[in-house]
Amino acid sequence: MKFINIGFGNMVSAGRIIAIASPDSAPVKRLVQDAREDGRVIDVSCGRRTRSVIVTDSDHVILSAIQAETITNRITTDDAGQEDPED
Repeated sequence: MKFINIGFGNMVSAGRIIAIASPDSAPVKRLVQDAREDGRVIDVSCGRRTRSVIVTDSDHVILSAIQAETITNRITTDDAGQEDPED
């Protein structure tokens, strides 16, 4: 199980991530608002501006202060840099 740092010492399982998006578009804003009303938002931005929205397979929405590109690079770097120990 691989964990990705999403800012301020917070981690998320790479295998549970479905999408990483910028919070600027109207559909993503609606997604966050609906999740907030349902109690499915996890805000790990520590009071800073939200720069990425992470959607998980459990329908939780994670708000991070790290840019979406940075998180994506961390996922791809970990995938390319480490081999699966079970192989």
